[in-house]
Amino acid sequence: MGSLTTNIVLAVAVVAALVGGGSCGPPKVPPGPNITTNYNAPWLPARATWYGQSYGSGPADNGGACGIKNVNLPPYNGMISCGNVPIFKDGRGCGSCYEVKCEQPAACSKQPVTVFITDMNYEPISAYHFDFSGKAFGAMACPGKETELRKAGIIDMQFRRVRCKYPGGQKVTFHVEKGSNPNYLAVLVKFVADDGDVIQMDLQEAGLPAWRPMKLSWGAIWRMDTATPLKAPFSIRVTTESGKSLIAKDVIPVNWMPDAIYVSNVQFY
Repeated sequence: MGSLTTNIVLAVAVVAALVGGGSCGPPKVPPGPNITTNYNAPWLPARATWYGQSYGSGPADNGGACGIKNVNLPPYNGMISCGNVPIFKDGRGCGSCYEVKCEQPAACSKQPVTVFITDMNYEPISAYHFDFSGKAFGAMACPGKETELRKAGIIDMQFRRVRCKYPGGQKVTFHVEKGSNPNYLAVLVKFVADDGDVIQMDLQEAGLPAWRPMKLSWGAIWRMDTATPLKAPFSIRVTTESGKSLIAKDVIPVNWMPDAIYVSNVQFY
């Protein structure tokens, strides 16, 4: 009878553990506070991983949860990273820039490099977690030690937010997404200097004085849904996290098309 009682107690304990979320592996760490535009902040601790090809730019399609493609090409040049919740900020962290460095293992150069946030990392292994492209992860290594550093897999690192800088002449750029039509306009914004991220986009139709707020669809894509057809050309007002705004006047022309890129003549400098 005592043995039966013991078995019942053990069975109840196992069920309770399962219901309570008990599992194997390291404990999940809640994310830290959102990272803001404090450019004088001290270095913060984080953990770093990498994915994709060793010298690649992350996922096979060179895109990610921000919707930005061709991150292997200039001006990103593969120096990109996923950020966890307080860095990605449900898409409003897309395009933000961080200096990152590591001091251990010995392959670390201890010198900072800059990465762009273009994707989301869902695995809560630390309060702040960067999941780098293979190229960006290796860039934290001493010259010639990139492969050695990548073999470490998961490392401790430090980071701080910095202003985004692009080569001279690079302007804020808009991509009208596939599926857009006169009653549904979805626009991806990229190459935003300074804060780098966008917290609001507003649309102005041809001949109308009013600015209409667009909704964040996902990642760096903002949309406008209307019952009546929108009238082009469209001007777009971009607002970044520190409250700065600029206007790309008539940036999307009368004869606009889905899956087309439109480069403005403005930039945050």
